[in-house]
Amino acid sequence: MTFSLHQHGIHVARVLRNPAPAVLYEEALAHHEHGTALSSTGALIARSGDKTGRSPKDKRVVEHEHINGDIWWGPVNTGLSPESFQALRQQAVDHLNTCARLYVVDGFAGWDPRYRVRIRVICERAYHALFMHNMLIRPSAEELEQFGEPDYVLYNAGRASARTDLPGVHNPTSVSLCFLRGEMVILGTEYAGEMKKGVFTLMNYIMPRQDVLSMHCSANEGEDGDVSIFFGLSGTGKTTLSADPRRRLIGDDEHCWSDRGVFNIEGGCYAKVVDLDPEAEPEIHDAIRFGAILENVVFDPRTREVDYSDTSITENTRCSYPVEHIPNAKIPCTGGQPKNVIFLTCDAFSVLPPVSRLTPAQAMYHFISGYTAKVAGTEVGVTEPQATFSACFGAPFLVWHPTRYAQLLAERIRRHDVQVWLVNTGWSGGPYGVGRRMPIAHTRAIIDAIHGGELASAPTVEDPVFGVQVPTRCPGVPEETLIPANTWSDAAAYRETAARLARLFHENFEAYADQASPEVLAAAPRVPED
Repeated sequence: MTFSLHQHGIHVARVLRNPAPAVLYEEALAHHEHGTALSSTGALIARSGDKTGRSPKDKRVVEHEHINGDIWWGPVNTGLSPESFQALRQQAVDHLNTCARLYVVDGFAGWDPRYRVRIRVICERAYHALFMHNMLIRPSAEELEQFGEPDYVLYNAGRASARTDLPGVHNPTSVSLCFLRGEMVILGTEYAGEMKKGVFTLMNYIMPRQDVLSMHCSANEGEDGDVSIFFGLSGTGKTTLSADPRRRLIGDDEHCWSDRGVFNIEGGCYAKVVDLDPEAEPEIHDAIRFGAILENVVFDPRTREVDYSDTSITENTRCSYPVEHIPNAKIPCTGGQPKNVIFLTCDAFSVLPPVSRLTPAQAMYHFISGYTAKVAGTEVGVTEPQATFSACFGAPFLVWHPTRYAQLLAERIRRHDVQVWLVNTGWSGGPYGVGRRMPIAHTRAIIDAIHGGELASAPTVEDPVFGVQVPTRCPGVPEETLIPANTWSDAAAYRETAARLARLFHENFEAYADQASPEVLAAAPRVPED
């Protein structure tokens, strides 16, 4: 059915509101959207144009006296004047008014009805509408009828380039958010992930105002209702380890933690599919069917079979699908108070233990740090392990200062007596090039022992540098691998590497030290004296 957007200044005659996926398939194929095709498994294949990933340096937050004190200003949140935002919004509206047809997706962010936010997406590409149909929580027919005016409106005019003559706009790509007006404008990029992460950024502002912790994490639930949360940067195993056939998936990427428990922000998943292996990741592989979108993949034009190893378009090949495509998904995507919080890191220095238990203060410190490590060969010029830090395991999407999220995390850990674990999925027996990657079987055994309760009662020793408690026994894991120093053949090299990583933690934390409590500062690793 057609729908009016006059209240948004848009007067296009043909506007489709919340069309069914089949209709969006027809629209995308009939109007020859760039790179659109049907895959052999029934997924829609789409191309995002020149931009095949997010453009975080082009994100802007509109300044206003009512919110300026809330925002963590700096490289993550760069300010934009209300006048420049209004000009960008008008440019988007003018562009959308030139389109023969538009698509509107009205949906919710947040599975808990008490906190859910009404989101409206206005876009010109059917592929974008299907993407947000998957990623937002889909309203029932009754909910859609009673939807009313949205809390936030997202104008996606990505085919139009932003005006670079405007103050604060330096590139044709512009992603700007105005929390005061409840609006987001996208220009100069057709990458669908900008919409998803834009909504997450909105939630990262809204939820802490209500004392709800928004998190870049996955979550699952055991048969007894025990909930685990998994934090981790790319390559640490967050998606793989949370996808456990013995546990129900609450969500794979974005969640909130309220006084009632955990709830997923999204209605779908956005999985990486580069080198997708049906045996290693059967849930994702089987989810790529009708209703799913494959983005920027290469396929055989005759058979329409996708070559997941072909990265000639981009290494950031993706698939969006409704969470219902995962057989063990928990619907609604909510859970009780977590029992375990798991920080995943791929430590290529081989210094952090395979598993360790953290105090609330240590949890805040490591949460704010958000550590993992790149390994040699992943980027040009990287010849040895390099530490990577991303505050709260999701710095590009934070709005408040990282300590605000860390405080909310610590409050919940203490209130609900949550166990916090640091799990190293990286190297053992020496750094990259000397030691070996932690076997996935050992890491899974560690996660199983956390869920089974064995590690909570296991004897521990204190790590001399990081001060965390290290279990000395874990079913399915050789005891000699649990203490990193014992796995190195060169004790002096271990001490030197541990001291180096400790110094890197200290250097990174200098940016947050002025707003961290003495308790958190005391949780920093100890740098051995020379």
